[in-house]
Amino acid sequence: MPDLIERSLEAALTNCCRVGQMSIRRMNGGGFVLSHRDDGGRDDLQRFQNPEEAAEIARYDDAGNYRPLKTAPNLRHGWRLELVDLTELRRALDYFYPGRLAMFAAWKENRLTTTSLRTTLTRQSGMYRVAAKISDEQINELVGNFCRSNGGCLRTILWKRDERGASASTQLPPEKFDTVHDQTGGGELVIPLLCQEPCNLLINECRKAVKGEM
Repeated sequence: MPDLIERSLEAALTNCCRVGQMSIRRMNGGGFVLSHRDDGGRDDLQRFQNPEEAAEIARYDDAGNYRPLKTAPNLRHGWRLELVDLTELRRALDYFYPGRLAMFAAWKENRLTTTSLRTTLTRQSGMYRVAAKISDEQINELVGNFCRSNGGCLRTILWKRDERGASASTQLPPEKFDTVHDQTGGGELVIPLLCQEPCNLLINECRKAVKGEM
């Protein structure tokens, strides 16, 4: 029996077939085909058939550079991944966008909790402890640049800057916090990539900002 995550995914697919930079196409036999949204209509795509191969597809961008942030808008082109059922689709999507399906399922059940940036920063230890000294002005600028959908990250931000509910950054458009908005700019119905708390990469950028390394 499908678990909550697979049930949430299956329900979402009745209304849309896009997640991040990917297109999901349902096959007549019950399987699915994943490909880059920009590659529609191409007949020269490299063929893959194992959900684990998604990890390699997602590892590098078109120029061969490593992608430390899997939700960055730099997924490489030129491939198609054929999957036999919903379970394989879920596994592949977890390689492309780690943890995002679980966050989506929890959000649909109204069970997703968020953590503010300031709270996350105060929990840091070791070399990252200094990150908590970052100013609100630095946060506003840093988050506005690092988390932007165009060139930064395709997640929809749900967390706040602090426990008082301040916006993560006033430099980001309202659409960055809208779960209905297609963060790629394609204007299509999507399964949102939700960001419930600041990621480790952002915390590292906060540390660098405090230490003047940016």
